[in-house]
Amino acid sequence: MRADAKDAGHLWDMLESARETRQLLHGYTLGKLLADARTRRALERTLEVLGEAANRVSVPMREAQPRIPWAKIIGQRNVIAHGYAVIDHSRLYRTVTEDVPGLIAELEQIVKALETDPE
Repeated sequence: MRADAKDAGHLWDMLESARETRQLLHGYTLGKLLADARTRRALERTLEVLGEAANRVSVPMREAQPRIPWAKIIGQRNVIAHGYAVIDHSRLYRTVTEDVPGLIAELEQIVKALETDPE
């Protein structure tokens, strides 16, 4: 699948946000996160940016990458952006510690493939 420049840019933004999110919680336990309001807000923001970038990837590109959980990423962004009273930080912590490393690996492969063979 040929990616246009916008898709490539959005995928790169996703990768950078995922990496930033992982780094943000490096060395954190759930308890430490729950006690640290600044880091919780930063975590919310990086996940929001990740979801916004995912939402901007074209539908054909999303369909060509079924291993990325697009709906979950975008849905989580929507909860963070619009549902402040229902943000479950323990769930966000699990997402970052359990799901984001695999997401990063997938995005790295996609971005690398687009850089070496844009068609």
